[in-house]
This record gives sequence, C-alpha cells and structure tokens, in this order.
Amino acid sequence: MSEHRASIHWLRNDQPFGNEGYPRDHEWAFDGGQRITGSAAPEYLGSPQGVDPEEALVAALSSCHMLTLLAIAVKKGWVVDDYHDEAVGTLEKNGEGRLAVTRVVLRPRIVFAAGKGPDAEALTKLHESAHRNCFIANSVKTGVTVEAR
Repeated sequence: MSEHRASIHWLRNDQPFGNEGYPRDHEWAFDGGQRITGSAAPEYLGSPQGVDPEEALVAALSSCHMLTLLAIAVKKGWVVDDYHDEAVGTLEKNGEGRLAVTRVVLRPRIVFAAGKGPDAEALTKLHESAHRNCFIANSVKTGVTVEAR
C-alpha cells in the first residue's frame, strides 16, 4: 500500500465573488515540490494557461497506461525507444444525466528497438495487460479504450 498526496490552494485575492466573477486559477503542489497552475476548463470560465481537472484525468490515464506498459515490456525483454500518445477524453452526460468524463481514448504509438519488440499479437496482449494492471484505469468508472497504432 502507498499514499499519494496533492495540495490544492486557491485565493480570492480581493476579486469579486459572484457566479461568473471569481477566479478559477489555483495551485496544485505535489510531494516532490512540483507546482502546477490548475484552473477550470476555458468553457467553464477557467484560464487556458491552467490544467483543468478533466485534462489531468486524461493525462493520468494515459501516463499510467504508458508506465504499466513499459514495466511489462522490460520484463519481457522488449526495448521501447519512443512512446507517444494523443489521448482524448469526452465530457458528456452519463447514464444518470450528470456531466462526467465518460470515456477516454488512448492512441499510443510505440517504437521498439530493431529486433527488440513484440509481434502484432503480443503487442495487443501487451496493451491489454497494461490496461488491466493500470492503477488509474482500475480506479475510475470512465470507459478507457486503447487504439494502438
């Protein structure tokens, strides 16, 4: 078992506090000292310079899939040279009529070292195993699809 911490801090800074008049920007701070500006999505009056929670969820799912896949690949003796994903999450009403990130599509492109990678069938199984063992995918109701290219 392990614990993972994040600190979130928001200040009004004497700005108006009304339905559309309050600031959405805030700070995310993590154990290692990293600090990121968080905000609402621009369509919810947030700043485009901040990371919104929906983007963070998509990034967490993508990152977890990649890290799990790399851990499995190294155990199989496969050498990954490059991994790139253009993940997309969809915010829409769920079955209960509430807004939710209902699905995320991962589109990983992986380059293996010459002669050090799986065949097509093993690559499919690698993605299935990475998805099945991803901590974040196992933690959310969001549907996650992997469209490996």
